[in-house]
Amino acid sequence: MSDNSFAPPGSSPARPSSDPYAPPQDGGAVMTGQQDTLPLPTQPAQPAQQSQPPLTPGPDGVMYTGEPAHDASGYEPPAAPATTPDAKPPVGRVRKRTVALIACGSLVLGVGGGIAGAWAYDEFMPSGASIQVASGEPVERAEGSVAAVAAAVMPSVVSIEAAVGGVGASTGSGFIIREDGYILTNNHVIEGADEITVVMSDGSEMAADLVGATSDYDLAVLQIDVDGLTPVTFADSSEVVVGDETIAVGSPLGLESTVTTGIVSALHRPVTAGGAEGAPAFIDAIQTDAAINPGNSGGPLLNANGEVIGVNSAVAALPGATQSTGAGSVGLGFAIPSNQAQRTAEQIIETGEATYPVIGVQLDERYTGEGVKVVDDASGVVDGGPADVAGIEPGDIITAIDGRPITQTDELVVAIRAMAPGDEVVFTVQSGGGERDVPITLTSSDNVDFETGDQAPDGQE
Repeated sequence: MSDNSFAPPGSSPARPSSDPYAPPQDGGAVMTGQQDTLPLPTQPAQPAQQSQPPLTPGPDGVMYTGEPAHDASGYEPPAAPATTPDAKPPVGRVRKRTVALIACGSLVLGVGGGIAGAWAYDEFMPSGASIQVASGEPVERAEGSVAAVAAAVMPSVVSIEAAVGGVGASTGSGFIIREDGYILTNNHVIEGADEITVVMSDGSEMAADLVGATSDYDLAVLQIDVDGLTPVTFADSSEVVVGDETIAVGSPLGLESTVTTGIVSALHRPVTAGGAEGAPAFIDAIQTDAAINPGNSGGPLLNANGEVIGVNSAVAALPGATQSTGAGSVGLGFAIPSNQAQRTAEQIIETGEATYPVIGVQLDERYTGEGVKVVDDASGVVDGGPADVAGIEPGDIITAIDGRPITQTDELVVAIRAMAPGDEVVFTVQSGGGERDVPITLTSSDNVDFETGDQAPDGQE
């Protein structure tokens, strides 16, 4: 297990980043503050522990999550009672041969949160530790067991309540990343809130300040005025493989301190998700079958050693299931990899904002052939940008990145976003009937001006 390497906090205010890869207005997923779905044949929701029927495609062959359909005409779901704040989950889309919309799971404060917390505390005890439980009898749990991992991590996981104008708007999860009060969560959990409350594992509540957030990665950092906290330990998400055990901890449906288990089901799932106030986030997601429900958003996805491998951020739902009818886990959850989350959190703490890597091209969403096509006009390649310097030209087709085949625009975008400025990657490019490998060094998004199409001087926005 490695030490937490977060840098000292910065003081700059948060600033949303632009998204050069955002799909054109006439195509791609449109991200709003509510979940976008299309009506499909209904199917009764099943308990999370039972076997679920497979997702079924809609008329356009796309598998959809289950929130009420709405469009740009201004549809808003019915307001929830003040005592049971409703979710404002953004939407997501998985596009990698099999396409599916993914709804970001957050919010929905349910009754009886203390029941789950008490159960988890009683049930999951650390190895070799004698703990007084409700019965008054001490218990011990074996080293390396899920119970031991859960007990060790539980003090580092929090529930988050976000309010607008004094009215509860959403709930989600988060986890402590530094002992001096820094907490990581999803941007969509706190987006638009003017009051944020953190509920600790022992039930104590305290106000939190927003250090900074980025809609580009759907991440946010909060800080509470407490020292001596127990931070999580981050694992290297590049070493995660399909089949690894996973443990999710959070507050699904407002039930704090809930623990679920599963495995890593897949890697490199291109998921787009975002809220009403920011551009879509592009996530090179880890897919897991651990039960993740609305309210788990922002909580940690752990490996068998209790180290964070991801931030739980999105969940797929059965066709016809809605928040009001109790949409729940169908074993398709998605997490932001820990390497990306940790790098972004460090940047937010240092500067109050986060950038992302780019190559300086615009991608053609209308192209349906092999690979991904660079827009075939003057706007396709930014003058002086990394792609221009490397020899990429308008109309070129990118078929692979570091030998990994690319078939969809979102795949290329999330693959680049998962890296860091300064990284060198090799693109396989087709043009003029030939194919070549093109090494490109990624640069930061604040070094490229996609509005004017010019390379910006270092340090200029």
